[in-house]
Amino acid sequence: MEARIARLESDMAHVRSDVAELKTDVRSLRDRMDARFDAVNARIDKLVDSLSSAKVWALTLYIALAGALFGALARGFGWL
Repeated sequence: MEARIARLESDMAHVRSDVAELKTDVRSLRDRMDARFDAVNARIDKLVDSLSSAKVWALTLYIALAGALFGALARGFGWL
């Protein structure tokens, strides 16, 4: 009976050391994932800024196109 208990205690010691190793591995993975998520967030922020800039240019071009179209219509109908 004592031998069985000693073996169980030994096995539990190994399990504890394995769990401790797993915890350190998970911590390192979490740190690496946090770093990568920060990099991805920075890239997404740059993309959002780029898209907002493109939206402003598109809106400006749409307004210019509408003005040119209205000018051509006004000239065609003899309003100008």
